[in-house]
Amino acid sequence: MPEVTPVNEIFWEGTALGELRVRRCRACEHRFRFVSSWCPACWSDDLDWVRASGRGKVSAMTVVHMAPYESVAQRVPYVLALIELEEGLVMMSNVVDVPCEQVVIGMPVEVTFEPRDGLQLPQFRPLAD
Repeated sequence: MPEVTPVNEIFWEGTALGELRVRRCRACEHRFRFVSSWCPACWSDDLDWVRASGRGKVSAMTVVHMAPYESVAQRVPYVLALIELEEGLVMMSNVVDVPCEQVVIGMPVEVTFEPRDGLQLPQFRPLAD
């Protein structure tokens, strides 16, 4: 499970509310994940948080057949994917609610949240028509 820290706390507060939040640089408008306290595009520390659309597409993926941890052994096989969000940033997550063999590069997806160990983990499912 991810660790909640001062850098990512607002992200996890958002997931608890069903919101996918990303960092935004006020200086250059670049959007990125919460891994840094400064903008990776212009190095500004004038940052805030914005709600992302939660929509994107699968840009890379693999099917995991051997669980890396005992805690996820009952989930195999599962899809681990890079999701390119409409806002331009990429995040790693799982694609759920669809058989693994139906997940393809370019598949439109939307965020959903899975309760796990006190957090709401962002996962992605095929975009509803």
